[in-house]
Amino acid sequence: MLFKHFYDEDLAQGSYLIGCQVTGEAIVVDAWREPAFYLEEANRNGMKIIAVTETHIHADFLSGSRELASATSAKLYLSDEGDVDWKYGFDALKLYDGSEIKIGNITLKAVHTPGHTPEHLSFLITDGAATNEPGFYLTGDFVFVGDVGRPDLLDEAAGAVDTRFAGAKQLFESLKHKFLSLPDYVQVWPGHGAGSSCGKALGAVASTTVGYERRFAWWADYLAKNDEAGFIKALLEGQPDAPLYFGRMKRQNKAGAALLGKRPVLKEFTTSELKDRINKEVILIDTRNRNDYLKGAVTGSLHIPDSKRFITYASYVIEPEKDSRPIILLAANESEAKRLRSRLSFVGIDNVVGYVTSLEGLTLEPPPTLSLEAFEKLDSPFVLDVRTLTEYEAGHIETAKQLHIGRVLYKLGELPKNEPIITHCQSGVRATVAVSALRAAGYNAVELEGSYATYAKAQKQKEVVPA
Repeated sequence: MLFKHFYDEDLAQGSYLIGCQVTGEAIVVDAWREPAFYLEEANRNGMKIIAVTETHIHADFLSGSRELASATSAKLYLSDEGDVDWKYGFDALKLYDGSEIKIGNITLKAVHTPGHTPEHLSFLITDGAATNEPGFYLTGDFVFVGDVGRPDLLDEAAGAVDTRFAGAKQLFESLKHKFLSLPDYVQVWPGHGAGSSCGKALGAVASTTVGYERRFAWWADYLAKNDEAGFIKALLEGQPDAPLYFGRMKRQNKAGAALLGKRPVLKEFTTSELKDRINKEVILIDTRNRNDYLKGAVTGSLHIPDSKRFITYASYVIEPEKDSRPIILLAANESEAKRLRSRLSFVGIDNVVGYVTSLEGLTLEPPPTLSLEAFEKLDSPFVLDVRTLTEYEAGHIETAKQLHIGRVLYKLGELPKNEPIITHCQSGVRATVAVSALRAAGYNAVELEGSYATYAKAQKQKEVVPA
């Protein structure tokens, strides 16, 4: 059996290619929206992808299942479990609890594991060439390393009301009957790792076992004592802020992501072609690092640094359902622009039409910042803290309004239009991204120099009493 784990560090998301080396057939589970990753791996191993499936209707990224099935003519299998409100809206072969997908000598058995979402499936994998017992368990967003999937995302991001309680009860039952009933040796391969907002305490290693989770997971004692109430309370407390683009992902994944097919050639623009058009007719994404951006940037451009968090930041500050303007990337060359376009497609930002290789010829000005000294002299400033709620509760500027960066553009009505918005995060990167988006939206946003780390250090120094 060929078992290949693909992992995207930005989304903290895992997908899987599983193949039978006897028949040369393979299946992909929870695919990204870029078929090349899986086609290259299949070709390298002399395999053909004949089936595509996924564990559930995802909230954090736009599924590539339809795209990959279309590119390979593979059969598409999707869950038909769950309630009527969360059924897939496009054609596929339907899976239910106990359904099996045969890939040569390999069998994937669907196990209905609701809780994170009503329709959620996990897949028990048996390598028939070696045994008739399952040895691998693809758990999607059901069980993570050290954690379980949060049951509140339909409430937090998709407009549902109080589904978290029913979901938490379902998770308890799924753990009790569908997970802990398995032998300890079964390998567990989840859909996410540390950094994902789909749970609150995800481990950083790629996989675990049923036995390890039974012994060491935070929820293990609750299950051992059959303490459902204690489990639900512990599960729902302290969940991270849900970025509000999750709602768009849920809707689009339910309806079926638009097929990209062969992407058009990206145009290389000159800066003269962009003059007077940025933020009016086109969106310019400035992908430079933060230090270079702060030295001088184009007014109205979005700062989304080409980093491990590129997709994540882009999903926070671009709303493609509301904004159809063409996107221009600052990129070193066409190859880099194609790579960034592909990355953006993972979260359904598809309107990239071209790139520029420099900003020479455009007016560059340092984005506005405010020193801590000047800040402390202000009388009742409006302070926006774009960190997570957990960070905020650990320490914050007394008057600050906390609004996770992934919620800012969705909550503009809560922000003043006619006064400066002093914006900060922990060290500065998120604040710089947020300020660029707020200013592009017409708000007078200013970044606090040094962000909260500098502020907190200054406060500690003030508390020191001289000997």
